Amino acid sequence: MYRQFPQPQPPLHQKARSLLGRPVGLSLKSGQGVAGVLCQVQANEVFILQYLYQAQFATFHYAFTDIQDIYAFPRCTQGPY
Repeated sequence: MYRQFPQPQPPLHQKARSLLGRPVGLSLKSGQGVAGVLCQVQANEVFILQYLYQAQFATFHYAFTDIQDIYAFPRCTQGPY
């Protein structure tokens, strides 16, 4: 009997998992962008917590097939404002 090894995850899936819990920007293939906290990664999609208005937030999900890339938010710069 042969032992099956799990298939390696695509690079975008690995990148998403490494950014769990962090603020990210999604670059979508449609040309739109989305920003929020990356809350969950499943087989075919990511879940992003986004701000709506006042004190309201909502979780939206985006399919990996619709995502061009995922970017971690940069750190704030220290200096005079």
